[in-house]
Amino acid sequence: MCGIAGQFGRKSPDFAVQALVALRHRGPDGHGIWEADGVTLVHTRLAIIDLSEDGRQPMHCPESALSIVFNGEIYNFRELRASLERDGVIFRSHSDTEVLLRLYQKEGPEMVGKLRGMFAFAIWDGREQRAFLARDPFGIKPLYYTTGGGRLSFASELKVLQKTGQAGTQLDPAALMGFFETGSVAEPRTLLKEVSCLPAGHQLFWKAGHVEERPYWTLQFEPGETSPQEAVNLTRSALLDSVRHHFVSDVPVGIFLSGGIDSTALLALAKETGQSELSSFSIGVDDAGLDESSLAARTAQHFDTRHHELKLNARLAAESFQHFLAHMDQPSIDGFNTFTVAGFARQQGMKVVLSGLGGDELFGGYPSFQKVPHLAQMARLASHVPALGSAMERFMPSLPLRRVGSLLQQEPTLLHSWRTFRGLFTRRDARTLAARYAGCDVSAVDAAPDIALPDGDVLDQISACELSLYMRNQLLKDSDVMSMAHGLELRVPLVDRILFETVSRIPAALRLRAGKQLLIEAVPELPAWVTNQAKRGFLFPYEKWLSAEWGTDFADATSRSPDAKPTWYQRWAVFMLERWLEHR
Repeated sequence: MCGIAGQFGRKSPDFAVQALVALRHRGPDGHGIWEADGVTLVHTRLAIIDLSEDGRQPMHCPESALSIVFNGEIYNFRELRASLERDGVIFRSHSDTEVLLRLYQKEGPEMVGKLRGMFAFAIWDGREQRAFLARDPFGIKPLYYTTGGGRLSFASELKVLQKTGQAGTQLDPAALMGFFETGSVAEPRTLLKEVSCLPAGHQLFWKAGHVEERPYWTLQFEPGETSPQEAVNLTRSALLDSVRHHFVSDVPVGIFLSGGIDSTALLALAKETGQSELSSFSIGVDDAGLDESSLAARTAQHFDTRHHELKLNARLAAESFQHFLAHMDQPSIDGFNTFTVAGFARQQGMKVVLSGLGGDELFGGYPSFQKVPHLAQMARLASHVPALGSAMERFMPSLPLRRVGSLLQQEPTLLHSWRTFRGLFTRRDARTLAARYAGCDVSAVDAAPDIALPDGDVLDQISACELSLYMRNQLLKDSDVMSMAHGLELRVPLVDRILFETVSRIPAALRLRAGKQLLIEAVPELPAWVTNQAKRGFLFPYEKWLSAEWGTDFADATSRSPDAKPTWYQRWAVFMLERWLEHR
């Protein structure tokens, strides 16, 4: 796990040094810069696999004139290495980075289809004078780029491009509007008009100033006939396989333990695969309705982990909040929880942790799976009264009903219904805010990213929305930035291509039963005190903190909201954007 940056084409003065400084927090164990005619590669290292100097980057293959910088982990690199060795390839290190380089040398861009892991990397082919960039199927690792100045510049974080002078300053009105609608910025857009995010499951080619993007993997559901018991057996086998691969490491691997089903399932599966002397980490908060620390402690004792718990209140949270803001890459209404628990785990000496992120999206844990189909049906029934939506959006006292008013003014699709359910501000208010901060007319702007839902079951379509929009654009981005702020690698075994391709063959009626029943049945080791509790999620009591100790910090944001009585997350969104704008 690392930080990467680079340029192809006309060299920008001081880019390498400035990028190195901006990336330092992502890789405290080492760094490297490689510059040649028209090429700059920058790397900061968090040593996880092959801790020796042989694993340093940028890494080169002189005989093929290939060079690479890589951020992530390839969990099947040993299998890939063994296959290459059978073909006569000789390795100089024991790192997964060299496996990528040698695999590209043999198979070219098609090699990405063989990779299991989380990754963003750039390879320079000196013979072809061509750059090749790729990002993992689900977008676990970010990769931002810009083509300004006759060159391609890229980095692991948007602010690296900002600090090196490559990003420009013009805001993207559509990205702004999307942020206010959803609380995150949807790829491929960023808040800066000149910078794009390479979409998940895509590869990019650059040669002599020409850029081409291509998808190499897309989210698909191809369910077959499966009995309930076959579904359970298939899921358990795939889960064990994913967890086993996610423990590939030359340093200890810990677990974030929230007290919920997903993280507990990972712990149970880890023990089943033979992992021992595991460390677990949780946070307790001063709100009985959200605090899961007692459940986490009970679960840790049950599975015999070395458990570490941080007790957090408004005062302690406020002390770390400024550090959190300093590491913000793009504004979001989430991320502070990950920032806090990641910092705590790093203080205890950890470099790698597992997270249960992805379980709700894959196994139907969100209320959206039950509520969005009803919302879509209601929208279709009311679509013949066009004036109703406008009146509801303007005058309804309830925010959810005003968002429904926004929906009734659009085509009554499942995607629009899902966006309404996940919404933050109404479209009208999001447009007002976007115009204010962009300083231009946004009346014709459509913030919604273009996403094609898979054919078939409506529950699979909702799962696709959760995986491709909410998880990808908010949860994964925040998890990467806020864990790497502390130089901590966060792994997500439930967000795994092989796992998904296996369980997505199970019909939605079995896979997406309410309460994540398939996951519960596939992991019978789950204790009753975990499976029988109501879903709460891993949240901090923001509303309580904002209205008490943190109130003064958010007063201005409250006054600038179009809503007379903004919710805590609306205030949070305005506040986060304004803090980001101060430092762009």
